[in-house]
Amino acid sequence: MHPPGPDLLDLALAHARRSIGLSDPNPRVGCVIAAPDGRILGEGHTQEAGGPHAEVMALRDARARGNDVRGAEAWVTLEPCAHHGRTPPCADALIAAGIARVVVGTPDPFASVNGAGMRRLVEAGIRVDVARDSAWIAKARELNIGFFHRHEHGRPWVRIKAAISLDGRTALPNGRSQWITGPEARRDGHAWRQRAGAIVTGIGTILHDDPRLDVREVPTRLQPLRVILDAQARLPATARVLAAPGKVLWCTAPRASLQEPLPANVQALDLPPGGHGLDLHALLRELAVRDVNEVHVEAGARLTGAFLESGLADELLLYVAPRLLGPGLPLAALAEREEIRGALDFQLREALPLGPDLRLRLVRCT
Repeated sequence: MHPPGPDLLDLALAHARRSIGLSDPNPRVGCVIAAPDGRILGEGHTQEAGGPHAEVMALRDARARGNDVRGAEAWVTLEPCAHHGRTPPCADALIAAGIARVVVGTPDPFASVNGAGMRRLVEAGIRVDVARDSAWIAKARELNIGFFHRHEHGRPWVRIKAAISLDGRTALPNGRSQWITGPEARRDGHAWRQRAGAIVTGIGTILHDDPRLDVREVPTRLQPLRVILDAQARLPATARVLAAPGKVLWCTAPRASLQEPLPANVQALDLPPGGHGLDLHALLRELAVRDVNEVHVEAGARLTGAFLESGLADELLLYVAPRLLGPGLPLAALAEREEIRGALDFQLREALPLGPDLRLRLVRCT
């Protein structure tokens, strides 16, 4: 018996990354089909929702190359599905193709799969191995962190993004913030927008900065849902965030309404009031129902502080510029604390130079 090897799983994971900005709300999955001697027969990654999954793409690629996959091995980053959703079960496709062994990177937490795919393969006489390399598993979960989090915890993964100075300012006192960081950091920020199922901001940011909040600096097939929190219905009909491409979810309090009709790509949603305007827990429950996996928050200090104080910020994505601004607007409006032990603690996961700036990724300590 030979254990799952890291090389083909790494290759499958590289293919899975190609599903970013393409497969949502489906997970990003890669598959490599190889002969027992390690020769690559076919490769693929999950396509747009309703399109073929990674296993089917790899089988198609093998056929296009003229390769016979009977008796071959399939290395897939996530457990093959066993249910008929938008597409037929991938487990059935592997069985029908005559695959002899399947190496599964991680089990699928989706209730309709969650071990059923592996059981179906085993019942068909296919050998199934599951990866045990903790470092590789961590990378695989990271790629689909929102998908795992939504199915395991009932809400999307929330990532707060901000560009700040060394002294923690996001803008000057007059609100000017263009540009604190350099072009490399801004381009990277768009790559993280591309990962998101939804970008959330507040009406204050819309009124002051009039942002588009779309993905422009990197190629993408999908635009994330743009979510505007606007309890008092102050959204201007001319706001750039309302422009296509992409859909917009305008969230307001019950009985609030705009004076002008909403564009066709904009949907209104009533949310109950919360301690910071609108109920953020209700917002995340609604986004989970809409199959949003990752929420990307780009907002002012008040809404950022609300996510942090509510315990709903899972990750911080900070672009730190090597400059001091002096007086200015803070990253987050937080409650005053009397003890250091009452601070909101995060753990550093990554520090990456980007041009003159530094990207910090931190996750909330639990």
